[in-house]
Amino acid sequence: MKKILLTGVTGQVGRALQRHLAQFPLAGWQVVACDRQQMDLTAPEHIRTVVREVAPALIIHPAAYTAVDHAESESALAFAINATAPKVLAEEAARLKAGMIHFSTDYVYDGTKASVYVETDKVNPVSVYGASKLAGEDAIRQVGLPHLILRTSWVYGADGKNFLKTILRLAHTRESMRIVSDQHGAPTSDASIAQAVRQLLDVWEVENSDHTGVYHLVNRGETSWFGFASAIVDKYQQLATDYSWPALAVKEIAPIAAAEYPTPAKRPSNSKLSTEKLAQTFGVMLPAWQESLDQVMHRLTPGVNV
Repeated sequence: MKKILLTGVTGQVGRALQRHLAQFPLAGWQVVACDRQQMDLTAPEHIRTVVREVAPALIIHPAAYTAVDHAESESALAFAINATAPKVLAEEAARLKAGMIHFSTDYVYDGTKASVYVETDKVNPVSVYGASKLAGEDAIRQVGLPHLILRTSWVYGADGKNFLKTILRLAHTRESMRIVSDQHGAPTSDASIAQAVRQLLDVWEVENSDHTGVYHLVNRGETSWFGFASAIVDKYQQLATDYSWPALAVKEIAPIAAAEYPTPAKRPSNSKLSTEKLAQTFGVMLPAWQESLDQVMHRLTPGVNV
């Protein structure tokens, strides 16, 4: 039986992948899941030891340093985890003649393009986090093994720490919220990412070098952070009666410019990513972001994971 080495299973995407691959197993494959204790991404030799012990035919690597603002003051740690670790994993995968699926981000772009980004557009990260993720992409490409680099955006889910959970927490305690309205992208649920990767595993021919490369993997459509927050609150209120959820305190959600909410790390104002390449190459298309949000909201348990 061939093995898949899955990293980052205590993180947002890794947890969703582990859950989905257990629910919809891939015939002839065994998933070996690693958390940060089982694989220290800051220790290259430990990474090599784990990969050699598992001897996978495929590495799926969602684990990452994702603290965007903290990365501005922790650049060495961000690059160790987001650039050096993927390079080591790619080198070990190449030694085993294995493939690799790696996750990247919309933050490799500067956000100045007026329309949606395609995979061939110029990359120009404006934050340490974005630069570290781009360095990881470059390292994998330089190793030259069969790989898919999946750039996603605005990842959230019913579990873990993310924008949806923050909005609901604040909406329970504040009557008014001010949310950035001049940054646009596609909210993408961890569950929809996991479902898409499972589809990819059915159709990706690792040995086909034409498939190797970068793909955008995000929910369809786009909105602003303000639009996303408003949709979250609206959906919660729609479901509150059915599920006997406690009422929200929030009465007003006001749009503001990003300049009114300064952060240590600069964010791209345009994070809209085209997914046509993914659909044309593999026939994989994610649902509209509103549909995925509806699915995530039905999984919430206020008082438990909110």
